[in-house]
Amino acid sequence: MNLIFIDTNVLVYAFDADAGSKFDKAQAILKDCWGNQSGSLSTQVLQEFYVTVTKKLTHKVDKQSARNIVQVYKAWSVHQITPEDILDASEFEEQNKLSFWDSLIVIAAQKKGADTLYSEDMQDGQKFGSLTVVNPFK
Repeated sequence: MNLIFIDTNVLVYAFDADAGSKFDKAQAILKDCWGNQSGSLSTQVLQEFYVTVTKKLTHKVDKQSARNIVQVYKAWSVHQITPEDILDASEFEEQNKLSFWDSLIVIAAQKKGADTLYSEDMQDGQKFGSLTVVNPFK
């Protein structure tokens, strides 16, 4: 089974009805991940998701609903960010010219053993070892 790591933007778009076609695409990706039991993410993604949907969207998600969504995604393969991950991401950032936060996403995806990272924040088709970045909104 191919493990798919979901970046924050994909998760957010799935709960942002104002996102247009990105909403539909993100919903389809998450539905596939649920159906195939192939979805993974990190505590960083869940934290960023919560803040974004409760504070930054035009039509904000209420805090209890956002907590419920985070609760649901605990069922996925969730990587808990560690101090070692932070150190690894800081080195990865320097070596790959990515932001620290994107580097932390890549490190978490690699540590989960994901084959694919769905994200619009990195270059589509970019490879980091056996991990391939796919921009599903391209």
